[in-house]
Amino acid sequence: MTIQADQETIIVEAFINGQNVKSLSQVAKENPTNPTEIVGYFPVTTKEQAVEAIEAAAGAFKTWKQTPIDERIMMMRKAIEKIRTAENEIVHLLSREHGKPLYDAHGEIYVSLMWMEFACNEAKSALQEEIKEHEKGKTILSYDPIGVVAAISPWNYPIALSTIKIAPALLAGNTIVLKPSPYAPLAAAKVAEIIASEFPAGVINVVHGDADVGVELTSNPLVTKIVFTGGTATAKHIIKAASETIKDMTLELGGNDAAIFLESFDVHDERAMRRIVISNFLTAGQICMIAKRVYVHRSIYDEFVEKYIEAANRWIRIGDPFDSNTTVGPLNNLKQKNYVLGLVEDAQKRGAEVIPLGQILDQKLFEQGYYLQPTLVLGCDVHDPIVVEEQFGPTVPILPFDDEEQVIHLHNESIYGLTSSVWGKEEDAISVARQLEAGTTMINTAAVQGLDVRFPFGGVKQSGIGREYGVEGIRTYTEKHVINVPKTLDLPYIPE
Repeated sequence: MTIQADQETIIVEAFINGQNVKSLSQVAKENPTNPTEIVGYFPVTTKEQAVEAIEAAAGAFKTWKQTPIDERIMMMRKAIEKIRTAENEIVHLLSREHGKPLYDAHGEIYVSLMWMEFACNEAKSALQEEIKEHEKGKTILSYDPIGVVAAISPWNYPIALSTIKIAPALLAGNTIVLKPSPYAPLAAAKVAEIIASEFPAGVINVVHGDADVGVELTSNPLVTKIVFTGGTATAKHIIKAASETIKDMTLELGGNDAAIFLESFDVHDERAMRRIVISNFLTAGQICMIAKRVYVHRSIYDEFVEKYIEAANRWIRIGDPFDSNTTVGPLNNLKQKNYVLGLVEDAQKRGAEVIPLGQILDQKLFEQGYYLQPTLVLGCDVHDPIVVEEQFGPTVPILPFDDEEQVIHLHNESIYGLTSSVWGKEEDAISVARQLEAGTTMINTAAVQGLDVRFPFGGVKQSGIGREYGVEGIRTYTEKHVINVPKTLDLPYIPE
């Protein structure tokens, strides 16, 4: 069954100090399923407008930081209900501009609301000042708002990775300037405006644009914290831009997440095989924490590959995001399609076997959109580009390994360390997991299926700085302020 989306053309503008601000020019956002269809338009925000947004946030911060936490939580809860009421409209817009199937778009809203509700439930206790009396006097530890937050979100999960920043930043008493990705700006901007409707003017501001706007957000002295989700290469530019004013940063960056299947893994477990397939190809593989390389113990390798192909062919159905039969949609943009295609073609030239997976539901649609058929790549060298680089698309290499020491080395020699997964008997899997260099390691599951917003999420090495989610993901938007009240003011080792 195909569900028809509302074909209205959406126009978003910059949102500054509680008002939409007109731009001199607009950029068209195409539908990746059918690039001839324009889903909507977003503005080219000028550098001057970016400065205006930052100044609006700085002005609002002066009074917003004094707002009682109960009032902040109440406003956020009202925003959550507004998003829930508008969910179907948001989901249809997200599917049209992004290309993800409807179930996947609903899933993104589900994760967003789950996190926002958790943040509301935990904010008061997480931000409560701590008073400790001890033999030397009294110490007060407070969690003070940090100021103006510049938030730059990516295109793969544009709503979830915007609300992961907006909710804790505002609950902690900060103000924010959000810049969505130009590859998926519409739904994120709409959700940000829904949230902003419950907050005072200037608390939430939304700008759009490319490098010049990004540079302003990351270098302006009024901005005190930067939160960015995206590529490691872009993060390096952000760090340089912010270096003059030494800003606080939370960076969730690239990953080349490995899934390790131990000798004790049961290849006949159909539900587990389905989980790993989904962990490879959900959102057409365009997730930072997706399993991007798979290592299988040589003793089960041949049978694993056979069962994997069977599971993939059952689950993967490539088609119209609005068709309820579709599990995999197009890639979000032509640049990403060409990048992934280049990695697959390079692997073939190096002698790898490339096996197409799944069923194409509509060949004509497949040819007109930014589609790639999911592929399994066998016979790679462990240092081939398709293995060591982040594909961010619907392809995955599977490689054999001989012992745990070898696979732990292969995992840890990567420059990345976002998430990982280990599959097999729980005791064996946990033993290996403890030796992996990663921010999160999941046991017998991977990617979004193993995400728990109650606990901190982030990477090690070049996969990022800091953590989001969990109580730590709320406190990261604060400065710890220690007030010491000593009993004795004179120090015994200093002479009279």
